[in-house]
Amino acid sequence: MALPGTSREWHLIARPEGWPDPERDFALREVEIPEPAEGQVLVRNLHLSVDPYMRGRMSDAKSYVEPYALGKPMLGGAVGTVVASRAEGFAEGDHVLHHFGWREYAVFDARSAVKVDPGLAPLSTYLGVLGMTGLTAYAGLLRVAGLKEGDTVFVSGAAGAVGSQVGQLARLKGAARVIGSAGSAEKVRLLTEEYGFHAAFNYKDGPVREQLAEAAPDGIDVYFDNVGGEHLEAAIASIKLHGRIAVCGMISQYNATEPSPAPRNLAQIIAKRFRMEGLLVGDHYDLQPKFVEEVSAWVRSGELKYHETVVTGIENTADAFMGMLRGENTGKMLVTLED
Repeated sequence: MALPGTSREWHLIARPEGWPDPERDFALREVEIPEPAEGQVLVRNLHLSVDPYMRGRMSDAKSYVEPYALGKPMLGGAVGTVVASRAEGFAEGDHVLHHFGWREYAVFDARSAVKVDPGLAPLSTYLGVLGMTGLTAYAGLLRVAGLKEGDTVFVSGAAGAVGSQVGQLARLKGAARVIGSAGSAEKVRLLTEEYGFHAAFNYKDGPVREQLAEAAPDGIDVYFDNVGGEHLEAAIASIKLHGRIAVCGMISQYNATEPSPAPRNLAQIIAKRFRMEGLLVGDHYDLQPKFVEEVSAWVRSGELKYHETVVTGIENTADAFMGMLRGENTGKMLVTLED
């Protein structure tokens, strides 16, 4: 087949200060597509992922992952179809998962790709419920937070891709009570009526500490943190003796220009002897086989539900990213490039 000549891809052209400005900080550029070299594949992307961690990579501050380079295409999870291959084990038509998103076509070393089967689950799920997002929820709840049967669990950002899966996994694994926070009445209803949370509240309706205390009058054993700030402070106030906190993200602070004062009650860690640990999914890839086996069965049976918010078109990727940062998505935020 004739190979495409050009591809559109998003470049970072300035370091955001505070909230990113798509017109100032990003540029959609058309580039020539090189032919794949020995050991490489050319992939037409079908679905792209936009995730909170990407905001950190737009900064040049030292972190656990290398920042995006200015004037270069950004990176992110993607699922696509191989359209040309010079790599053993990959053929035209294969579907692959990789990290060369934010573009229509990508040429890269095949060792960076993992084959996925659209017959087992929709391709988009490999970026969400059965992908890095799902593994983050699984490892964070079960290994980092050490969920025990009978625990009371609080999840912030609970209607998001990670949070919604954490709450459902907690319920399926025997938590006595699962509580979630979200940013709208519609999302609160989703948590309780579809995802099976025992209680949920809209953090915009009043102080998080008061709403959490009402939802969990006897305290919480586990807090899965996606938000930080006021939510983390409220969780510390409610956590029981020897409770556990898994810190996955602090999206409330990603675009702040000044340090957050919360949590102001961290000294309670002494009296309550709770454990707080950061979570990076890359530390837990050894759980991948068990995770896929267990969670895919729950997805097929309908016991674990998921939502995707889908934006269409490469030209709308930056808008999808901004919408995710503002919490406009329910479940996983994706960009689809399929015709």
